[in-house]
Amino acid sequence: MELNSLTAISPLDGRYRNKVDELDLYFSEFGLIRYRLMVEVEYFIALCEIPLPQLIDFRKENFKLLRSIYEEFELTDAEKIKEREKITNHDVKAIEYFIKEKFFQNGLGKWSEFVHFGLTSQDINNTAVPLSIKDALINVYFPVFYELRETLAAFADEWKDIPMLARTHGQPASPTRLGKEIEVFIARLDGQMKYFGQIPYSAKFGGATGNFNAHKAAYPEIDWISFANNFVNEELGLQRSHPTTQIEHYDNLAALCDNMRRINVILIDMARDFWTYISMDYFRQKIRKGEIGSSAMPHKVNPIDFENGEGNLGYANAIFDHFSMKLPLSRLQRDLTDSTVLRNIGVPIGHSLIAFNSLLKGLNKLIVNNDKIKSDLENNWVVVSEAIQTILRREGYPNPYEALLDLTRINQKITHESIANFIEDLDVSDEVKAELKAINPFNYTGF
Repeated sequence: MELNSLTAISPLDGRYRNKVDELDLYFSEFGLIRYRLMVEVEYFIALCEIPLPQLIDFRKENFKLLRSIYEEFELTDAEKIKEREKITNHDVKAIEYFIKEKFFQNGLGKWSEFVHFGLTSQDINNTAVPLSIKDALINVYFPVFYELRETLAAFADEWKDIPMLARTHGQPASPTRLGKEIEVFIARLDGQMKYFGQIPYSAKFGGATGNFNAHKAAYPEIDWISFANNFVNEELGLQRSHPTTQIEHYDNLAALCDNMRRINVILIDMARDFWTYISMDYFRQKIRKGEIGSSAMPHKVNPIDFENGEGNLGYANAIFDHFSMKLPLSRLQRDLTDSTVLRNIGVPIGHSLIAFNSLLKGLNKLIVNNDKIKSDLENNWVVVSEAIQTILRREGYPNPYEALLDLTRINQKITHESIANFIEDLDVSDEVKAELKAINPFNYTGF
């Protein structure tokens, strides 16, 4: 059977492929190989910059040629590497041989043994992967997130003056404003976004067990720790972990996953609230011609975008949670369990992006149903009882809470008229009565 979106096993590569296309540059096998090539090439160039005695005659004009290995990397190149991997049964070694072959093809074979010099595979993997994550977040994740955030901000401003019945425990509560309820989610998201700037993109670079054993044996006079710090921190733009075992600690990657998971939790909360508002008829949805809500019920316009968003966020979080719990664990100086897990790093990010776009789609279909919102306020004059008893407390009125409790529990339906009659019977001044009568569900919205 021909491989296409209909035969893909993962929905990210099937049904949702067009929604996550941009991520293939970072998290596909092709993308991973390209980032590995970049680290290998830049490491060789860094060795030339020391310079190692054997590389002192390597001409800097050749750096451009070397960088073209990853800058002009194509699918056919990746296929050649994968064919080589069938023989080596080692992915990073296959990449090393590919680069060496390029050296010989361009008359640089004399220096080819300094490709991957003194390194272990994880020096490449634990720099390539955080580079790919950093680039993917900057170029793909953050732009969509900020679009979602700014869409919410626009609605918060547009709806800032719309009074709305609040519900606590599902029951009518002190009125709020629709825009303010959106601001709650914006504030929560902003609070989490600031942590991205505090979590380093960490990388391991230090040889087979993190000690530069081979490097020191070959060139004991070189300060390899300073070299590695400069290479990882300055040249690659990551933060080198030190000391390490053979692999990165993954503690900061775990923190990054937890950060994205918390953002998704907030968005799940938001999606459920909008879903509920739609079910309460506070929002209607724009209908696209030809769109079907139910195969059986023609009237249905379902809040599917918020449901899709919630589902994808939940799935992403399950994987983020596994990453943060599993990756920092490794037996002694390393085991291989991190490798197979880390290959899935693009999956929760992909499902998060699908969710962001689903929520954006859902938000942009919303139409505020002012009539229903007003009707709910008008039918719930009981919510001003809090204001009345609080002002009566201020006035020193005896047992004000209990007085309102009797009113609101005895009468099944509290109306404007019953509230007005209650106020009129109070033993307070006319000025206080006027103050109390001025309060209604539409203006009792606080700050």
